[in-house]
Amino acid sequence: MAAGAGALAAVSLGLACSATGGSAAGGASAAGRPPAQSPAAQSASPAPSAPQPPSVALSPAQLTAAYNLGPLQKRGIDGAGQTIVIVDSFGSPTIAADLASFDSAFGLRAPASLKVIQPAGPVPAYRQNTTRSGWASETSMDVEWAHVMAPAAAIVLVETPTAETEGLAGFPQIVAAENYVLRHHLGQVISQSFGATEQTFSSPAQLLGQRGPYELAARDHVTVLAASGDNGASGETLDMHSVYSRPVVEWPASDPLVTAVGGTQLKLGRDGQRLAPDSAWSQGGGGQSAIFARPSYQAGVARVTGSHRGIPDISMDASCSSPVAVYGTFPGGGGWQTSCGTSLATPLMAGIVALANQVAGHPLGLINPALYKMLAARSTGITDVLAGDNAVHGDNGATVPGYRATPGYDLASGAGTVNAAVFVPLLARGG
Repeated sequence: MAAGAGALAAVSLGLACSATGGSAAGGASAAGRPPAQSPAAQSASPAPSAPQPPSVALSPAQLTAAYNLGPLQKRGIDGAGQTIVIVDSFGSPTIAADLASFDSAFGLRAPASLKVIQPAGPVPAYRQNTTRSGWASETSMDVEWAHVMAPAAAIVLVETPTAETEGLAGFPQIVAAENYVLRHHLGQVISQSFGATEQTFSSPAQLLGQRGPYELAARDHVTVLAASGDNGASGETLDMHSVYSRPVVEWPASDPLVTAVGGTQLKLGRDGQRLAPDSAWSQGGGGQSAIFARPSYQAGVARVTGSHRGIPDISMDASCSSPVAVYGTFPGGGGWQTSCGTSLATPLMAGIVALANQVAGHPLGLINPALYKMLAARSTGITDVLAGDNAVHGDNGATVPGYRATPGYDLASGAGTVNAAVFVPLLARGG
């Protein structure tokens, strides 16, 4: 299910359940034929009179300052020549016009291009309900904020025809769509703001059977990112009515071939300068995989992860105490919203990777080895997160102790967060 996009203003959407519901039934792969074009790609004119963004939401200028993108922008490092691929169930029928309105409101230039494809089959006609408006809100956030971080990059929005919820639901269509993207070399970075608790798959074999795109991406040097989840150290059960009473993590974030993006809370002034150090977001997903062993790049943090793959790897803004402005006029969208979650952190990080690809002059592929190399070297490109935890205190009585942010790597914030002016050139050089 979508890892975030909790709208707190114009639209009321559940924080961790903003895109729940639906079924994964049907939808044969269409990977062998040209993708369908979404109606969203037909019009990119901004709304004639969009109201002002909510004052409680962080703006592009604030996050650009917070992550120290200014020195890069002065050098022309803006994502030019790169393409960010964003994958979402259903997408949004108004994404092109909404992005244009978002850009107009904040004085941003348009991306190099916005292409909307449906390679796993046509998306059903939009009907307003919680599922469709939730995914449309998620799509708006993903596209708009990846664009903020890498404003000159092209964006390919990949819409799939079924809802990703928990377990296998929606993943066959995602796999078909991502295989199409990779076989046709449509982008260098893939952003996935969704995930399912590992234990909701019927068996490890069922989960492992969906890994094909990540293996293909690793071969072709495409970076794949995934949100670590918004249920702290726990995760939703298959029926999505409760969370586990023990530590669990989400996949694909837990996959060793994927970079897991966790969440932080920011406290910023109007100019984007920090009023306090970032802290781990209390609902950010993190912990040890029950399926994947510790990869070699995490050998240096084995005291934390044990013999398991640990997540997250890196963290960006996700807290609903530091939400961002998102614009969406799809039926049920209401215009401006404030949104949050690790599904925000993920497209933010996708934009950062696009910048590093531009500096490198080639796609970087799996960035995790470079991240942990920077961590070991105590690079100033990574800012350690020293406060907060992701313990769970559920309404249904489930309590999971979770993990605290500590010096160095931890299972609440990963390696920490990003100082882009230093991080991007180092990542481009492999750490």
